[in-house]
Amino acid sequence: MTPADESLCSRVAQVVAEEILPALEMDATGVEVVGCDRGIVQVRLSGTCGSCPSSARAVIMGLEDELRKRIPEVEYLETVM
Repeated sequence: MTPADESLCSRVAQVVAEEILPALEMDATGVEVVGCDRGIVQVRLSGTCGSCPSSARAVIMGLEDELRKRIPEVEYLETVM
């Protein structure tokens, strides 16, 4: 991972932990930042929304929108198992 990717992952993880995860945890959903590669952020969902494809899609779309507002380097999110 390049220094730029490490910086991006660090900033994304901070935003997720401080601003997004508390709201998701209210619905028993978790999200983990797995990696970053040239603007592509890889995340893993867990909990209630992690096992339902339509819910996971909604969470990822909302998460991607919020991250792109706060961190312009985020191109898109990718889910991993």
